[in-house]
Amino acid sequence: MPKFVPWNSQPLDAWAERYAAGAFIDLAGRSTHYIEKGEGPPLILLHGFFYDSYLWAQNVDTLAREFKVYVPDLWGFGYSTREPMDYGYALYAEQVRLFMDGLGIERAVLAGQSMGGGTAVKFCVAHRARVEKLLLVAPAGMPNPMPWVGKFFALPGVGEYFLSRSTDAVRKSNLKRVFLHRRETLTPAYFENVTRHHKIKGTTESSLAVLRNDFFDKLGEEIDMLGTMDVPSLIVWGREDKAIPVDRGKRMQRVLTGSRLEIVDGAGHALNSECPGQFNRLALGFLGADRCLAGPGRGL
Repeated sequence: MPKFVPWNSQPLDAWAERYAAGAFIDLAGRSTHYIEKGEGPPLILLHGFFYDSYLWAQNVDTLAREFKVYVPDLWGFGYSTREPMDYGYALYAEQVRLFMDGLGIERAVLAGQSMGGGTAVKFCVAHRARVEKLLLVAPAGMPNPMPWVGKFFALPGVGEYFLSRSTDAVRKSNLKRVFLHRRETLTPAYFENVTRHHKIKGTTESSLAVLRNDFFDKLGEEIDMLGTMDVPSLIVWGREDKAIPVDRGKRMQRVLTGSRLEIVDGAGHALNSECPGQFNRLALGFLGADRCLAGPGRGL
């Protein structure tokens, strides 16, 4: 049986050299790891809390048949920079801007799940001209009390204690209680891939800083503003979502004029992982409804 590697213990550079599947770009002195695949109009996929770019593992290949897909690790997660920062939507929207500038992406479709969806909303409101469409997967942002699990781990000292224990049980429980509905999704391989970046030093600190900043549902004003903009938007929600109930999706759809809401039965918060075939069909149907993007989106 392989020796247990303690959580929050591995040097970022060494762990990234061993496991990172993509490339790295320096953005204002902070490193961002990202996966790039396919050819065509640019599509940027933004992961949510707890996850990293692996969240989109079952979607990238299909989407890359039609798009140039970019999947960055947000700061504090994956193989990107770990350091004390003011974690929140403003920081992550700035990371997206720097990422697009750094790769010469003038305009793109933005897709985001949960916290990544909130980041996409924040970015779009600030930089409307750079967003072609929005694909929002159980996006955070609407008023929604933090699940009790999140509140528990945000308590002083509590998260540090439980997340440092030499067991997989705590993270498996969190995946079952918050992110996943279908128990068969949580295979040993899925768990290992989802949580591998949790082994990197600084992950516990960054994750708890995100929780304690308590910003997930604080985008009411931005969502109202987005509702006044002409942004083609598809909202996809799992009917069994325990983190952000589906009624928040219905409310968001009413605010975002012209948006469409698709509810996936038998799916939870990470529905693109649980029901990848259905999600991929919905995504391509929405994104391929017209071909208004010109070229691969790279600047001169």
